[in-house]
Amino acid sequence: MSPRLRWMLVALGVLVVGIPLAILFMRTHERTTTTEQLPPQGEAAYNPLYVLGQALRADGVRVTSLPRVDLQQMALQPGDTLVLLQDSAELAPSTAQALKAWVARGGHLVVRTPPIVAKDIDRNGALLDAFGVNSVGFDRQCQPFHVRDDPQHVEFCRGRRFEVLPSDEVRIERRWGDDSTGLVYARLRHAQGTLDVAADLEFMQGQVRRSGITDADSKPGGVDGLHDKAHRDLARQVLHPNYGKGTMWLVYASRPPSLWNRAFYLGWPVWLPLLLALLGWLWARAQRLGSEVPSPAAERRSLLEHVRASGELLLRFGQAPLLYAAVQRAFLQRLRRRAPSAAALEGDDRVHAIATLLHWPHSRVQTALHPPAAGDTAGLRDRIRLLIQMRNLL
Repeated sequence: MSPRLRWMLVALGVLVVGIPLAILFMRTHERTTTTEQLPPQGEAAYNPLYVLGQALRADGVRVTSLPRVDLQQMALQPGDTLVLLQDSAELAPSTAQALKAWVARGGHLVVRTPPIVAKDIDRNGALLDAFGVNSVGFDRQCQPFHVRDDPQHVEFCRGRRFEVLPSDEVRIERRWGDDSTGLVYARLRHAQGTLDVAADLEFMQGQVRRSGITDADSKPGGVDGLHDKAHRDLARQVLHPNYGKGTMWLVYASRPPSLWNRAFYLGWPVWLPLLLALLGWLWARAQRLGSEVPSPAAERRSLLEHVRASGELLLRFGQAPLLYAAVQRAFLQRLRRRAPSAAALEGDDRVHAIATLLHWPHSRVQTALHPPAAGDTAGLRDRIRLLIQMRNLL
């Protein structure tokens, strides 16, 4: 088969298999577009007022965002606006008096009531006390907000209501709420400046859940507060007094993630393998507490018990001469080392030499050196005892 014909057959096979598969794929699959909302990144992840700041910058307003109130860094001027998302109860009395004096010179301060940190703890703070605003004893309660395309719309569900105490320095320009349950919003006039107090400022924040829905009932994901037209209108009305006159200061009461937080949650592909490698190295270099070779099994019997058992076995099977010969051989070996001249003799001469050496009677030594009769167990034990005594005396 020529190469040309072979390649033609291969191409034909690919067409025969590929065309039906392509038709089947086109009939069983449909092309769709899915939009997924990614979590905020960068400053938007920790600054709830980030979207508000971007919208104000797009409108030509000078905006500066800060995590906390810092009067030396801020240098507030008449005509500026300060949106204070930070808990006003945390401000020191000196800071509260400085903000009050700035409002009197023409500043615009937007503040919310302190959040409820515990059911048995009520806080008001020096700043609200300076303007005659009291939130102690009030609870959270949603306020209906009439919107044309959303008749069930409510606001200020997460903030604590308040009341404004009468004062000669501060007068109320606008109020929202009633005296029985408390106010949810009030605009106060102090000298040349304005103070806006709200139960909460969620309508200005980004990535917040829709007002009027509790955490248990809301769906995950959240809704950007300024994407709601009603929220944009409400935020524009609250920021109206000094809008476009000076700098808009946004204190978002949050801090960016720390370096350790970022290293732990974002750097785990690096530190986790390094940690495993370190643990493996420590395990390899660690001092072992036990031996790698198993300990030998302990003997259950002593050597004397083994010897006794071996002798009893030989006696049981009629091998008594072997026992006597072994003891006699041990005696003669020591005799050759201690008295070679006596060991070299034979018969009665050897018996006489041993008796003279040990100072024993001749008959006693002769009895020890002659094997007992077959079956004489008592004679065997007596001769073995004598041979051991003679060996020990050498």
